[in-house]
Amino acid sequence: MTARLTGVLRTYRLLASVAAPFAPLLLSRRLKRGKENPARLGERSGNSNIARPEGSLVWLHAASVGELVAALPLIERIAARDVNVLVTTGTVTSSELADRRLPAGVVHQFVPLDAPRFIRRFLDRWKPDLALFVESDLWPNMMIETSRRDVPMILINGRLSENSFKRWRYLPRTIGNLLQRFDLCLAGTPADASRLSELGAPRVLTSGNLKLDVPPPPADAERLRDLSDAIAGRSVIAATSTHPGEDALMIEAHKRLRGNFPGLLTLIAPRHADRGSDVAALAQAAGLTAALRSRGELPKRATDIYVADTMGELGLIYRLAPVVFVGGSLVRHGGQNPIEPAKLGAAILHGPHVWNFAEIYGALDGARGADAVLDEDRLTAAFAALLNDPQACARSATAARTTVDALGGALERTLQSLDPYLMHLLLPQRGGARHA
Repeated sequence: MTARLTGVLRTYRLLASVAAPFAPLLLSRRLKRGKENPARLGERSGNSNIARPEGSLVWLHAASVGELVAALPLIERIAARDVNVLVTTGTVTSSELADRRLPAGVVHQFVPLDAPRFIRRFLDRWKPDLALFVESDLWPNMMIETSRRDVPMILINGRLSENSFKRWRYLPRTIGNLLQRFDLCLAGTPADASRLSELGAPRVLTSGNLKLDVPPPPADAERLRDLSDAIAGRSVIAATSTHPGEDALMIEAHKRLRGNFPGLLTLIAPRHADRGSDVAALAQAAGLTAALRSRGELPKRATDIYVADTMGELGLIYRLAPVVFVGGSLVRHGGQNPIEPAKLGAAILHGPHVWNFAEIYGALDGARGADAVLDEDRLTAAFAALLNDPQACARSATAARTTVDALGGALERTLQSLDPYLMHLLLPQRGGARHA
């Protein structure tokens, strides 16, 4: 039985309730910044224009694009069992991805703001029979209200960074109260499992990282051909998922390298596409020629920096650049996902700050499928070494792909753990369909 709410949780619920009437103001501000879909604002307060499907319903919540991408193969496998699936996410970009990639019949909704009345309205409408939460997007009211309805709750691909663990240790009763509401926690790594257990999760298994089982990002054949033709015959390097500070380092590396590699083209895909014009401005201030993909431009022979500031096109970059710096790692962000470039045959460079994917980077570095660089000088030197030795670059890319393939299997382990819950949903409901 879950313990009574702590003082911290009671205070949080009170403040969330008091703030609920001001939700339209918050949503209006977010709407002006392009962070909300104007046609679907009602979903943020638990309303919907979509009818609940008849029969059992699995609700899966993923915070944003990365979490949704990781969960897509799992969603597909659950939906293939003729189980209704509802997916919630919290960002416009993830809703656009859902429109493109979710299987037919799977419903997407924006997750309600975490106020008790909004969550209750959402649960009253959808009546989920099983709730799956991806990674670490755990909102207190969402968890409390769901557990109070005796809906089984499972954490999948569970992640808890060392920094978050240290912060939660100052509130052990509060995080313990929330984690005890889970029937099962499927952790991505043994370290995540250990931290979740220490904070109070009652049943924890290590299932592995679902991101390792995600297919490589696709690339539109025509766009791939057009971009490949535009850069034909040139030396190419890339930086993806970059954060402020890293773009300038890549631009400086390009300036140092171009003397030894005439015609060098550097592709930069910022983590947030709306920074594209800022990256281009940095390049121009450095005396380089830049082009923006968001404007429909292709790189010309004189283009030095090509800014790939569009969504869903990293598959193009990883197929065209033999060596890629994966961002969020030369600044203290924790690193971005190296799995996609590894699966598509790129040699990988990264900075020292990779705690978000520590196990994967450790395996890649150990297999020489990736190389850690500590600063701008070493970044430049590593690019030069791989450009000068295509065979070494190819060996590194092969080692990266082999390592990532060997670490897979999380999808099957996750499905095996979920199977008893899914089988229960498929049993004939007493008196007909439960939610008919």
